[in-house]
Amino acid sequence: MTEKKTAAAQPGRRLLLQGSAAMAAGLAMPAWVRAQNTGPIRIGHLTPRTGFLGPMGEYAVLGATLAVEEVNAAGGVLGRKFELLTEDSVNPQTASTKAQRMVERDKVDALVGEISSASGLAIAQVATRAKTLFLQTGCNSDELRGANCSRYMFHLEACNTMYVRTIGQALLRDGMVKGKRWMAFTADYAFGHDLFKQTKKFMDENGAVFVSNDMLPTDATEFSASLLKIRQQKPDLVMSNLAGNQTTNFAKQYDEFNIDIPFAGADMNMTSIWGAGKSAFRGTWPIIWTHQVQAESAKAFVQTFQKRWNKIPENQAVNDYLAIKILAEAMNKTQSDQADKVIAYLEGDNKFDVLRDRPGYFRPWDHQMIYEMYTVQPSGDKDAGKDDFMTTSAPVPGASEDLEALAPTQQENMCKFA
Repeated sequence: MTEKKTAAAQPGRRLLLQGSAAMAAGLAMPAWVRAQNTGPIRIGHLTPRTGFLGPMGEYAVLGATLAVEEVNAAGGVLGRKFELLTEDSVNPQTASTKAQRMVERDKVDALVGEISSASGLAIAQVATRAKTLFLQTGCNSDELRGANCSRYMFHLEACNTMYVRTIGQALLRDGMVKGKRWMAFTADYAFGHDLFKQTKKFMDENGAVFVSNDMLPTDATEFSASLLKIRQQKPDLVMSNLAGNQTTNFAKQYDEFNIDIPFAGADMNMTSIWGAGKSAFRGTWPIIWTHQVQAESAKAFVQTFQKRWNKIPENQAVNDYLAIKILAEAMNKTQSDQADKVIAYLEGDNKFDVLRDRPGYFRPWDHQMIYEMYTVQPSGDKDAGKDDFMTTSAPVPGASEDLEALAPTQQENMCKFA
């Protein structure tokens, strides 16, 4: 009888033990989920920190770092902290490898950064396969918004068409387009090729005369042959489609050769202006932002950045800063870190403070951020400080003009998300 009772009791005991185990598991599971949900939101930040784009990349790191610090000081996102994983992207192959590692090993929730259009495309391909959001902050090529666009890639950097139309307005105003002989010098990589394509298109549409275009290696530091060619051909305007340290070195040598021919360009960054210095910086150039922008949020950002890093912010710092801040806003608004929900928010009718007079927004069909741009030229002030020997124009387009006046239309730059 005892054996029977014991035997009969065993199943009940097993059920009790199983029930207890199930209850324990049930109690344990939410704790595990909570532990997962309170872990950091990881952001993979890729940007060149060496080579001809390295000086801009260093500012990108400072901008992204400051944004993460501000987000975390304000309580983080979804009750979690942002964690920034920064790597030197180096070149397209390395950028792809590092992006893949960030996605697979580090389990990043989003990718941010890059300056090289070729590397940006490589990162976008990784992000698209992994269905991971990529906010690119420095790649200008129109192709990334056109034939190579991706639903998972958003563009805080202006495209080449926007740069060319910004400088184009200034050159038209100054009578330097119709009937004028243009000579171009172009960075020999994806960005430069695309920028020349857009420059040539503007020239053809507005009656400029094309003289020549020389492709210059991105690692070139000596340009005497090119400068002698300018003297020989005597164009009305020298147009730069160069990038990074190329622009700085070309401008310095242009000044050393005492070439008295108007000089302009289709792309400019503050690192190149500061690198050229007061004596060598000349001409008129388009730029997405400078520390002289008078919007209240821009002035506050300059003060905060200068206090944190003891230097004036460069335009690349702004894009990487804004990418982090916009990502945090989108996640908080959607209460989600899921890419699809964040994408839907960014594509929606939402505007963002982009440290300019007018707010910016992403176009839903190509994910280009639309905002005001500017031109810069020497101030002519002999007493100007080391950071302010240039003058920033009023916003382009003007306050009464359509903000999309600079950007390519859907017909001009067809994007089809897969």
